Amino acid sequence: MTERRVNEPDLANPGPHNAVPPDASVHDACSRSAAPDASVHEVGSRSVAPDASVHDAGLRSVAPDAGVAAGLPRDWMPALMRLLSREPAVARVVVAEVRGSAPREPGAFMLVGRADVEGSIGGGRLEWEAINAARALLEGTNSSSLAPARLDKVVLAADVGQCCGGVVSLWLERFTRADLDLLRAADAAGARGAAVWATSIHGSSVERSVVRRSGASAAADQLLREPRQRAQPLLIRTPDGAVTFLERLDDDLPAVWLYGAGHVGQALARILMELPLRLTWIDSRAEMLPKVVPEGVRILHDPDSLATVSEAPVGAYFVVMSHSHPLDYALCHALLERNDFGWLGLIGSDSKAARFRSRLARAGLGADVIANLVCPIGVAGITSKWPAAIAVGVAAQLMQRISSAAERPVLLHHATALLPHKDCSAENCATCGTVPPDKVTA
Repeated sequence: MTERRVNEPDLANPGPHNAVPPDASVHDACSRSAAPDASVHEVGSRSVAPDASVHDAGLRSVAPDAGVAAGLPRDWMPALMRLLSREPAVARVVVAEVRGSAPREPGAFMLVGRADVEGSIGGGRLEWEAINAARALLEGTNSSSLAPARLDKVVLAADVGQCCGGVVSLWLERFTRADLDLLRAADAAGARGAAVWATSIHGSSVERSVVRRSGASAAADQLLREPRQRAQPLLIRTPDGAVTFLERLDDDLPAVWLYGAGHVGQALARILMELPLRLTWIDSRAEMLPKVVPEGVRILHDPDSLATVSEAPVGAYFVVMSHSHPLDYALCHALLERNDFGWLGLIGSDSKAARFRSRLARAGLGADVIANLVCPIGVAGITSKWPAAIAVGVAAQLMQRISSAAERPVLLHHATALLPHKDCSAENCATCGTVPPDKVTA
């Protein structure tokens, strides 16, 4: 397989899907913008219908509306399967490799159908050209001579006139409804633990497989061993022109638990829904929580919010801002007793922080444990008391913490090979999700 440059004839010659956008619509992809196409959905802020409910010192609250939804899809497989329920074929565009500066990181993806586009690879001319290329790939769905996948190399400055200046390799791959069984098996495999999605292009054929145990290849073994937050996609090129693309399937997003659906809690939740994390939102007041749960968000309506603390995973990030100071204290006490979280932030003033720390010390918690409680919360320099302004500061502080944790060195533990189940038949089955390559050649 020859790696294409985007200025080669199939992309450079204007056609119904390759038309060059007018100058006014060419965006700098160093900042997020929607491609100039009627089918590209804007993923920015969304309006939230006001709710008549009033709470917390008489302040009016904006309750999450049923129309609130996360912006960029977090997981490509569920989103792809959902799109395939509406369209016969969908193309996936993935940032497979980056050299230098680029608008999005490796693994960022976009799903392109004939009528829909979900996700983003950074906006601007790069994204516009990628949508054109993806739709051209879709036009070849019924052609046996056109490979259902390919790799494009984009020199941002030379090929699409973007100032980022780096080089991006884009993986484009076409899926049809015939692939749904494999996609479901792969999605299930990723939900059970470390798993790799492997796609190889050999001439006009594509071979796909799911790997959950060592031995498939040295590169797949390496990717399985990597700590999840460091497991970047891998491109492997061979001298004969074949290309293999390896991606981890298991979840790498941090868990954030938000206690409280008051005016600040709702403002914060709307921001967190747009961020690369797994939000669990807890409140005892059902009327303050969304009627329809947005994708990627878990809602816990429990009269006893304190009882949910034991359900939170190790390493989760907690934000406590309930409607009750006694409940705030009980939650902080319970979480500090566990003391296995990534971060614990409590909304409140310096005086509230001092009172809580004093009570926690009298309850027998050590000073080193109490020091893990962050209160007040929010980045410095924001003085506004508007709920959304407070929420912006808290979200920024939370993302700083998540980012710093991801950058810290992680001790590598070499994964042991998964032993075959006693009922293993070396076939695609529900036991481990490993799919032999010869079963899935496209």
